[in-house]
Formats: sequence, structure tokens, C-alpha cells
Amino acid sequence: MSQSRSPESPAAVARAAPAVPPASASREPPSALDLAALRAELDALDDALHDLLMRRFALVGRLAESRAKGDGPALRPGREAQILRRLLARHAGPMPAAALVRLWREILAASTALQGPFSVAVFAPSAGSGHARLAREHFGAATPIRPLPTPAQALAAVAAGEASVAVLPAPEEEDTPEAAWWTKLDSPRTQVVARLPFYRPRFVAGDPEALVVSVLPADPTGRDRTLIRLEAEAGQSRARLAAALAAAGFAPLSLMLQREGAATLALAEVEGYLAGDAGALARLAALPFARAQLLGAYAVPETGE
Repeated sequence: MSQSRSPESPAAVARAAPAVPPASASREPPSALDLAALRAELDALDDALHDLLMRRFALVGRLAESRAKGDGPALRPGREAQILRRLLARHAGPMPAAALVRLWREILAASTALQGPFSVAVFAPSAGSGHARLAREHFGAATPIRPLPTPAQALAAVAAGEASVAVLPAPEEEDTPEAAWWTKLDSPRTQVVARLPFYRPRFVAGDPEALVVSVLPADPTGRDRTLIRLEAEAGQSRARLAAALAAAGFAPLSLMLQREGAATLALAEVEGYLAGDAGALARLAALPFARAQLLGAYAVPETGE
């Protein structure tokens, strides 16, 4: 039986890993001997990376053991957003930022799964759905993902404990009442906690976007947006809704309406994380509408532009 060796300290790993020569150090094609040396250097770096990954997951295992047992998933989307922002801010060199994010998304997804069962319900009415692709890219190749034909079924799977999160289309102004799932979101029992994709190299109009709904609240990250659902009388104008929000300090970045019988439902997106702000919640409660309710929050996504 082979003995397992204890992981070395980060400093020891750094000393053991050979320095990578700058790309401009030599313009000559490598000889056979040079190629063998470069491959050996890559192997040493792979071993060093592997050692650090094993240490990271050992720490995640300790975190899982010490974590207070709860009914919800171990997902912490705000913490994940902070990690990715920090790495993107320090990133340099020829490795594409998108590849960096993709690599860490797999690490973060595996870390979440290590702390308890985790699965995703996604609105995917057809094969090759863009929202199913977003879910797979964000939550990792090994995460169980269950496609469902309606947003209501995806929400029901989360409410029943059959899935940890639901991935649903980002609301649009022209959504039908059936597609406007936010009008039926059972907040605060279920809340929006993330927006996908978190990172994309450039903004392309028409690319799919999604919101993630979970039974756990979102984490503040320092750069967030909050979703507010308003219920007002039938025929309420968009201008009056927007003016009332702005007067209360919630100037909406977007405002979508749905007319339902004797009521007007509005979805407002505002800057900041309001859930822990007592003053903001008091101003929200004082709005001149039948009801104003937080539907969750998410970390503002990043782009390469």
C-alpha cells in the first residue's frame, strides 16, 4: 500500500515549481532537448497546481464539517462572485479571462457539491436551450441538471426540495403572463440570488440571460442589484410607479409591468443590496402601493469590455 504524502505549504510549492520564462525570452523554435525540458517544467507546474487543489478541497471539507446544518444548499453566490472578481482584477498574461472564470466555476461547483447534495432545475423547453447551457457552464459539468418545460415547474422543484436552485429566463417586458414567473415567486420563501452569465468577454444583444432562484437569500458583495415587486391598482402608469420609487430613493434601472385583472404588477431593478438596510426597508414599506416586496438580489455581472 502506498503512503499518501501531506500537502506542502504554498511557499514550498512555489519554491519547487520552476519559474515560467517570459514568452519573449526566445524567438527560436525549441529543439528536441528544449521541448523535453519545457514538458518537464509543465509537468512540475501541473503537480504544483494539483497539490494546491488538494489542499483547497481539504479546507472545503473542513468547512463542510464545521458548517451549521441547515435545510438549504451550501451555495453562496455572493462569496463566489467576490472570488471571481478578485481573480479577474489580478489576472494577467495570455490566458483568456473567460478560461480563468470557466476553470474556477468548475472548482466552485465541486466545492459546493462537497458540502452536500446539489442539483439544478432549469427552464429548458427544447434541446439545446440557451438557459440549459448557462446552467451547465455556471454550475459545472458534474452537477445534476434537470430540464423542465415551464418556469412554474422549475420553481416547484425548488419549493419541494427536489432541486437546490432554479435557473429561469431573465424577465422581459414582452413576456406573457405565463412566462412572467416573477409575478408568482413565493418570496421570501424563494428568492433570486444570482444572474447568469456572471462573466462574458463582451456584451452581445440577444444572448440568453437568466436568474437563479434558491431557498437561501443572496449574499451582499459590495456591487449588487435588488429586485422589487410592486402591486398597485389596475391601470397604474409606468411613470407614476417610477416617480414614486425615485422619490423614495429607489430610482429604477428597469421597470417591467404585468396587468393582472384588478392589479398592476411591476418588477423594478434598483442599485444596491436592500435586504439588510433597515432604512431602505422602511422607505419601501411607505410606498403608496398595495404591496412592495423584495424578490432577491444578485451580484452585478462582469464583462471583459
